[in-house]
Amino acid sequence: MSSRATHGALAAVVERLRVQLGERVTTSPAIRDQHAGGEGVHLPAAPDAVAFPKTTEEIATIIKACVAHKVAIVPFGAGSSLEGHVSALHGGVAISLARMDAILDVNSADLDCRVQAGVTREALNAHLRDRGLFFPLDPGANATLGGMAATRASGTNAVRYGTMREVTLGLTVVTGTGAVIRTGGRARKSSAGYDLTRLYVGSEGTLGVISELQLRLFGIPEQIAAAVAPFNDVERAVGAVSSIMQMGIPVARIEFLDALQMQACIAYSRLEGFASTPTLFLEFHGSPASVAEQIEQVRAVLEDFGATGFRAATQQEERTALWKARHNAYHAAKSLAPGKHALTTDACVPISALPACVAETRAQADASGLVCPIVGHVGDGNYHVMILYDAADAVEVAKAERLAHDIGRRAIAHGGTCTGEHGIGAHKLDLLVEEHGAGVEVMRQIKRALDPHGLFNPGKTIPTG
Repeated sequence: MSSRATHGALAAVVERLRVQLGERVTTSPAIRDQHAGGEGVHLPAAPDAVAFPKTTEEIATIIKACVAHKVAIVPFGAGSSLEGHVSALHGGVAISLARMDAILDVNSADLDCRVQAGVTREALNAHLRDRGLFFPLDPGANATLGGMAATRASGTNAVRYGTMREVTLGLTVVTGTGAVIRTGGRARKSSAGYDLTRLYVGSEGTLGVISELQLRLFGIPEQIAAAVAPFNDVERAVGAVSSIMQMGIPVARIEFLDALQMQACIAYSRLEGFASTPTLFLEFHGSPASVAEQIEQVRAVLEDFGATGFRAATQQEERTALWKARHNAYHAAKSLAPGKHALTTDACVPISALPACVAETRAQADASGLVCPIVGHVGDGNYHVMILYDAADAVEVAKAERLAHDIGRRAIAHGGTCTGEHGIGAHKLDLLVEEHGAGVEVMRQIKRALDPHGLFNPGKTIPTG
């Protein structure tokens, strides 16, 4: 495994890179601190230098220099990851993809596009809007598409459109030798060899650096409608979701906010006419007739499960206000305990296990005495808990860590996973072993084969053994 490089090795790398990149490689303390960590887990660790490539070839130059001098490499997108993925635990060079923000090609007839890894999802959708197309994955943050692929992100629309695994057709990756490879292609399916695209999707920067992506696109739906349904208890709200999914109703989004999270959103986003009770936010896509049918089918299910009110919204202004409140849930939740750190964790279980898991998690969170709102992309069994704690209080830190790990263990015990979309990073290495057992050794073998010196994002994703 990589250890921190010597001062001489770092100086040699920086000098070599400045010949190629000029001022686009820096050791400025302010810039380094900006690349010291992401959101979520409080694990700041600044790199020794930051490089800003503009092309795949420049990424290859950076990697070759780092490998030659055994200096760690940390890919950096928007810094919105939640499990310590971008903290430079062993120093080294952070490769910022911020300036690789070109949309290279859009194929409207084939519903695909090619982009550089630093393009954000919002920038891509702004570019596509006039073509009647959109990229559906929405993790909340305006993440880079390269970072979303690296962490196998998904978000609110995954219940209908899938995750980055499903919408990524191919990648350009710079490997541990500085070689540039193209995986996948534009075809919708292939049986040619190992599926290298899926190997790199979710690899969290530990096997190479993603520089370009070929992505699936979708037509903007003719009709979009939203709905909100409050409930008196968690079990009924989540149980209703299971019934909707079993019926095969093609809902685009089903989001759950517990009472505490609703309290935060009502205050932070100034939502009027809502109560601090467990609530489902839903969205429907399709033709006007199909959307109307979906709404009535879902209304019937929700009322059978005791929804205390149901209201649909087809006007863009009202829909925008609702989903803006949902997307601001992270900041709203943090406002519940100003000054405290937020440890945001997620888990994913079979939908039938979701009511019990959420209820048990709510009970444990309440017993801990910590402020812990819960939200979830419950249409695919994925839920998130924000644990707010005082980083200067050892007792609260221990409670937060125990609760986060128990959430992962509970999900595994119910046949699920310790993370549905946040990834392993530096924070869930032990849970990965609990979940995959002997399979982790196969992962280690892949890591050693593609990164023999342990230079790519060391300390993350795959535990050393």
